[in-house]
Order: sequence, then C-alpha cells, then structure tokens
Amino acid sequence: MTHGFDLNDPLVCEGIVGDGCGGGRIFFVEDKKLKVYDPLTQEKMVLLDDVGSVVKIRKEACIIFLESDSCLEKFDLSALKKV
Repeated sequence: MTHGFDLNDPLVCEGIVGDGCGGGRIFFVEDKKLKVYDPLTQEKMVLLDDVGSVVKIRKEACIIFLESDSCLEKFDLSALKKV
C-alpha cells in the first residue's frame, strides 16, 4: 500500500520519476473517472470523466492506457486529452 493505494490493483498505477510525465504521482480509476493523486500536495484531481468499464490501466512515459473488454484508449498527460 502506497498512500492508501494498492499498487497491485489493476485500476491503479504509479508514475515513475524520470519516465516522462507524472513521476511520483498515482493514477487510478474510481467512479468511472481517471484520477491522479499527488502525494506531495495530497490532492486528487479528475483527469478524464466517464472512462466507461475500464478493467486495467498502465502508464508508459506520458501516456495512460485504459483497457476495457471492448477497446484500448489512450490519455496523453502532456496534452491532458485522449489521443
């Protein structure tokens, strides 16, 4: 558990410092929204509303991948929008 988040949960991923965008932050899906938690400020922010039935998220550089049973969506952290 990191800051109350289970990093083994498929709907939670951690931004690694130095890998692009969002280093040190925790990204998660809750209530069909992609959210981010900043442990330094202890603030949560909604990045994307209505992400649907996401079953897994992962992060590579500045892209958050949102996997559902029917599709794979990408959210660009540098542009703060779907790509």
